[in-house]
Amino acid sequence: MRFEPAPEYEVFPRAGMTRTQDAYAAAVRATEETRPLLRELDPDVVVADVLTIAPALAAELEQRPLATLIPHVLQVAEPGFPTYSIGARLPRTPLGRGFWRALDPVVRLGLARGRDELDRARERVGLPPAARLHGGLSRELVLVATFPQLEYPRRAPDPATRWTGPLLWEQPFDEVELPAGDDPLVLIAPSTSQDPDQHMLLAALEGLAEEPVRVLATTNRRPPTREPRVPANAKLVDWVSYAKTMPHCDAVVCHGGHGTVARALACGVPVVCCPAAGDMAENAARAAWAGAGVSLPKRLASPRGVRLAVRRVLGDGSFSNRAAELAAWAERHRGTVIAAAALEELAARSSGGGTRTHTSFRTPD
Repeated sequence: MRFEPAPEYEVFPRAGMTRTQDAYAAAVRATEETRPLLRELDPDVVVADVLTIAPALAAELEQRPLATLIPHVLQVAEPGFPTYSIGARLPRTPLGRGFWRALDPVVRLGLARGRDELDRARERVGLPPAARLHGGLSRELVLVATFPQLEYPRRAPDPATRWTGPLLWEQPFDEVELPAGDDPLVLIAPSTSQDPDQHMLLAALEGLAEEPVRVLATTNRRPPTREPRVPANAKLVDWVSYAKTMPHCDAVVCHGGHGTVARALACGVPVVCCPAAGDMAENAARAAWAGAGVSLPKRLASPRGVRLAVRRVLGDGSFSNRAAELAAWAERHRGTVIAAAALEELAARSSGGGTRTHTSFRTPD
């Protein structure tokens, strides 16, 4: 295994910056910088994150098989699905489905704009237009690294799309001593990038102070803007291994980042999601829809809101039972093994070696 630095350009302005560049302009530059690396490595397959356009374009220019990795739920909607990332759940009635179908043309306008911007970038690097919505996704293989149980039922998924199950990784870290006692253990696991004031962390510490639970909270090395009051039933640390700690937990309070949600469910622990930004609201909605957690909107992420949400998760055994079902599924279906097999199949197919037997998961079970 070898690592090379990815080309990096300022796209989102930071404090004191007066000039950035368009994301697609940056992608064009990064594509040209990536092509020599591909020629040197001579890879059989290129795997690119769905958000990294440059390696995908470089792979196509160098005529290399491409797999797109989506490290969260599939963002491609079907008619009647709620708009992605706003936190709405799948409608249960014809009226609800009709409402979202009525909004489909508006959503497609935004997708069309993205398609046109991508096609202009493709033209600049010498590629023909993709001429399709979600043109950044590979036509050969799309790996969706999530629980299929978090996916809304689809009528006809693209045959190139494979649900592998979560692909989990974390930095090695020692075990952290848990709070003493036998009460249910609640882990407060805030985002490493959102909520800079640590509003959720502070609200959870305050809200659970008098509850019959043990609380382990982590700042994830981002100190709150004000000194937290750590109650007697809680312990606050700077970092914690989720893989080593979550199996001991009864509930996880988090912002809803996919990695945290997937790790908790893989450990059989239900979640309380307090979305902050990005795809967190979508992940929270999917966990709630699947019966493995509670979604707590940002406006309700108060001490009282967190307290009531945790009470609900701990007081209703259906949440822990459903999380245990997902953990058992993850144990039977190793995401890393499934993803590796799919990539080997793509390499063999592209080199003329034929198609290998594989296991894929196209609909939730």
